[in-house]
Amino acid sequence: MDHTIANDPAPAGGGRPGRVAALVLAAGFSTRMDGFKPLLPLGGVSVLRRCAGLFFHAGVERIMVVAGHRADDVLAEATRFGIEGVRNPYPDRGMFSSVQAGVAALPEDTEAFFLLPVDIPLVRVSTVKTLLSRWRSDGPGVLLPSFNGKRGHPPLISMGHAQRILNWQKGGGLRALLNGLPGVDVPVPDSNILTDMDTGEDYRAAQIRLRRSGIATPEETRALLDILDMNERGRAHGEAVAKVALCFAKALNAAGRALDLESVRTAGLLHDVAKGKPDHEREGGVLLRGYGFSDTAAIVAAHRDVSLPEGELLGEREVVYLADKFVRGASLIPLEARFQEKLDLHAGDEAATAAITRRLNNARRVLAALEAEAGRSVDKILAGCGVWA
Repeated sequence: MDHTIANDPAPAGGGRPGRVAALVLAAGFSTRMDGFKPLLPLGGVSVLRRCAGLFFHAGVERIMVVAGHRADDVLAEATRFGIEGVRNPYPDRGMFSSVQAGVAALPEDTEAFFLLPVDIPLVRVSTVKTLLSRWRSDGPGVLLPSFNGKRGHPPLISMGHAQRILNWQKGGGLRALLNGLPGVDVPVPDSNILTDMDTGEDYRAAQIRLRRSGIATPEETRALLDILDMNERGRAHGEAVAKVALCFAKALNAAGRALDLESVRTAGLLHDVAKGKPDHEREGGVLLRGYGFSDTAAIVAAHRDVSLPEGELLGEREVVYLADKFVRGASLIPLEARFQEKLDLHAGDEAATAAITRRLNNARRVLAALEAEAGRSVDKILAGCGVWA
């Protein structure tokens, strides 16, 4: 998939104020990193450019990098992609000195500003857009993204606190100052707000996280279900579908395939995330793409009906699709019985009956492919999935 942050659209209902800036803090010495963090490549661009691009694609027009160590190199990179820069003359005094240097350089008409250390480069565009959608000039002075109850970056801070930041001498840095300001936590399904990149090992982990950024992690999945206030019935159905889908995927993997089990599980948990809306599978895909989970979205968007071409191998999409056909509520149901219920419900409606029959035949083909690839009957596969009739 394309890992550029430009492909990370806003969740529905997002908006943005007129005069919000972003400060990317890139003045540190990278003492524990094998290389200079702002200029390391990450997904085809420098870490600095990825951080700046996060805000650009969220609609923030005023983006400024604060440079210190190797300032000429940092500012030259910023110039290459058209953002402003300011020098921190005292980078040895720590990150808060960069905060002060950046705040002091902001235009007078700035209403609020984001703060993002350059070593937290994988924050999702949807997180910034969510904060922007919550921002009100007469609202809380600070909005802080939170994940599973933990605050992360980037906070969105009212310019009304600028003087306090510039005058701060009590120590403790940004965290101590923020703890003393009136603020509101904004839950987001984005574990990257907590993930920094201090060492070579962290950098290698970030490269892997970026490659898998289109797949919601189990923790992000739970956070999203909480944010959307998914009811217990919907969660129980998702859990059952996820268990069945995992059994199908493991059976295929035991026969030599290499399906992504985490992708299967999270898509199973989220497949009905838009249940109750017309074309809920399509709406679920739109919703998940809005949060940046593009790979999960593709599976969810196809879970109602899949047409498997002759000879094509099953993938994560087909596995989740088929699992859903074997689960009613939180219980197993035979495939034929599941579709017979729908045929009985729409008896007398020729068009509906024809559509249901077509979908049943599609499901039969996927089931036949599963049993052929796995070399086992579906009943034997389901016997160990932990979901009961």
